Amino acid sequence: MELSLVDKTYLNWPFLEDKHRQLANDIDTWAQANIDGEAHGDIDVDAECSKIVRQLAEAGFLKHCVALRDENGKLDVRSMCLMREHLARQSGLADFAFAMQCLGSVAISLFGNDEQQQQYLAAVRAGEKIAAFALTEPDAGSDVAAMSTSAELDGDEYVINGEKTFISNGGIADFYTLFARTGGEGARGITAFIVDANTPGLEIAERINVIAPHPLARLKFTNCRVPKSAMLGEKGKGFKVSMATLDVCRSTVGAASLGFARRALAEALQRTASRELFGAPMNQIPGVQTQLAEMATNIDTSALLIYRAAWTKDCVADRITREAAMAKMYATDSAQQTIDAAVQLFGGLGVTSGIKVEELYREVRALRIYEGASEVQKLIIARQTLQNAGVI
Repeated sequence: MELSLVDKTYLNWPFLEDKHRQLANDIDTWAQANIDGEAHGDIDVDAECSKIVRQLAEAGFLKHCVALRDENGKLDVRSMCLMREHLARQSGLADFAFAMQCLGSVAISLFGNDEQQQQYLAAVRAGEKIAAFALTEPDAGSDVAAMSTSAELDGDEYVINGEKTFISNGGIADFYTLFARTGGEGARGITAFIVDANTPGLEIAERINVIAPHPLARLKFTNCRVPKSAMLGEKGKGFKVSMATLDVCRSTVGAASLGFARRALAEALQRTASRELFGAPMNQIPGVQTQLAEMATNIDTSALLIYRAAWTKDCVADRITREAAMAKMYATDSAQQTIDAAVQLFGGLGVTSGIKVEELYREVRALRIYEGASEVQKLIIARQTLQNAGVI
C-alpha cells in the first residue's frame, strides 16, 4: 500500500493534539515495518496474536490500553482510537490483539483497586498477561441484563457457575474480566470479577471458528471458586462496570472499521488507476468516480463522529453513551458499504482468497455485531435523544 494513497489531513483536525499526531505517525511507521499487512490463508491465530501482543508491548504501545491510578494515569480514548485505526489499516489481527488488551483492561483501569491494577494492568502493559472480557452468554448478548451465569458467596469465596460465549482471546487469555449474577434480577444483580484463566472450574468448552479467524471460545464455569478480592468494583454494580467499559471502547470499534475502510479505499484507488476498462483507466469512468466519492465521504463522516466522541470523553464528559453509539453504528455500517464497493471495483478478483479486499470484507462484518449490534446502537441513540429533549 502506497502511503500517498492514505489521506492524513484529518490529523490536523482540532479534536487531536500534537501528542496524538505523533502517535499516529509512530504507530503507522511501526505497523508498516513490523506487521504483515497482506492477506493470508491459514495461520496459527493463537500464536500470531500472542506474538503481536509481545511486539506491541516491546514497542511501548500497550501503555495506551491501561491507566494506573498510582501513576496518575487516565485513559486517553483518542490514542486508543488512533492505535486501532492504524493497526486495522495494516492488519485485522493486529487490531484485534491491541483491542482485546484494551477491552479486558478498561474495567480495571476504571474500577479496579490499587492491588488489582498493579497485578493486572502493569502486566498487560508489559505484554506479560493477555486480557479478555467475558460478558456475552448463549442467551444474553445484546440483552446483558438477561445473563444467567451466577456467583454465589460461600464463606470468603464466590462460586461461579454458567457459560460465556464468543469470548475474544478465549483460550489464550491469562485472565478474564467476568460478569455474573450475585443476586436479584435484571441489571442490578450483576457483579464484575477478575478470574485468572488457570482457576480450577474454568474450562474452554470449545473454540469458535469465525469468518475472520481470531481466537474465540465458549467458556464453562463449574463450581469455579474465586476469592472475595477478585470482585471488581462494588457488588451489584457490574452492569455499570460493563456499560462504562463499552462507553470507552465503542468509539474504538468505530476506529477499527475506519482503518479497514481507509485500506479498502487505498486498494480501490490503486486498482482503478492501474486497470483499463473500455480503453481508459477505470478511475476515469464517471460511475467509478461516483463510488470513490461515496467511499471517501463515508470515511470522513465516520472519522468526524469517532474523534468527536473520543474528544468528548477525554475532555468534556464522563459518559458519552450517545456519541459513542453514533460513532460505532455509523462507522461500522458505512465501512461495510465502503469495503463492499471496493470488492465490486475489483470484480471477480475481489472475492478471491488472498486478495486484501476479500480479507477486509470478512474482517469488518463482526464489528457491526460485537459490543452492541447496530440495531442496539439505534435504540441507545433514540433513547438518549428523547431524554435530552425531555420527552422521557
